[in-house]
Amino acid sequence: MEPEKLSKTSTTRYLYEYLEDLSRAGVQDFYVGGARGGRSGQNGMKKQNRQDAKKTQIAENVATAQAGRNATSTSRPESLKTSSEEGAAFAAPTKSAPFRVFEPTGDSNAPEFDDRTERLRVICADVARCARCAELAASRTQTVFGSGNPTSELVFVGEGPGADEDAQGLPFVGRSGKLLTDMIEKGMGIPRDSVFICNVVRCRPPQNRNPRPDEAAACRPFLDATLDVVRPKFICCLGSIAAKNLLGVDVPIGRLRGKVHDYRGMKVVCTYHPAYLLRNPPAKKDAWADLQLLMREMGLPTPTK
Repeated sequence: MEPEKLSKTSTTRYLYEYLEDLSRAGVQDFYVGGARGGRSGQNGMKKQNRQDAKKTQIAENVATAQAGRNATSTSRPESLKTSSEEGAAFAAPTKSAPFRVFEPTGDSNAPEFDDRTERLRVICADVARCARCAELAASRTQTVFGSGNPTSELVFVGEGPGADEDAQGLPFVGRSGKLLTDMIEKGMGIPRDSVFICNVVRCRPPQNRNPRPDEAAACRPFLDATLDVVRPKFICCLGSIAAKNLLGVDVPIGRLRGKVHDYRGMKVVCTYHPAYLLRNPPAKKDAWADLQLLMREMGLPTPTK
């Protein structure tokens, strides 16, 4: 069954994912709705010489895989469920790009930690299958989903992966990432592993150019779905692109910073992107003021520097 020939319905999407489960379980031949499938053909019947023990093991594997599919499908964010409004990228799954499976940080004993982790892994796999932006899909090394604590009260949102992030599959790992770590740990006094970090777009734009509005819009369901799972109380937008796209405004970052915004009940503070601070060190003073504002809103102590 070829993905490009699938109809754009949720039923077909579920069918395709179920066939993937069968394939992972080791089933080579199968019947689905009267349609023939399998590598060997022969009316879709299982090979006659397959041992009974092998059949039993396969059946157990399929049941386990299907149970896992049922568990994650019920928690898949609505914004990623296929509908006529959502777009073809989710209706007809494509071959996944290389990607780093989401590995959580933070307190694994926290309520909903495991559930949110699994739901984020589902979104992470959806990101890897996305080909809405042809240029980004063709040039990326791998998709960059996000990292951090799935139960964090604070999410940092940047604009998009750079070269280091594209190579490692993690957000903010280059020079900008080191500065962001310092802002979180030395400035705010909390571990980086205690927060969640992601970007507006999950593929590196060529030559590190800014994401185009259509690319940000195409990737928006992933951002919304991520926030729906993590459910932070606070968001820190890093740079004008992140701030404008999240808040849906066309206002310079200088006018957005220094105040608290609201996004769907979450408090949003905007500041300069770490890459901008590396190019313009004097702006670090303003960024520190923004972090102090964020810390006051979060109830964290705000030492003066």
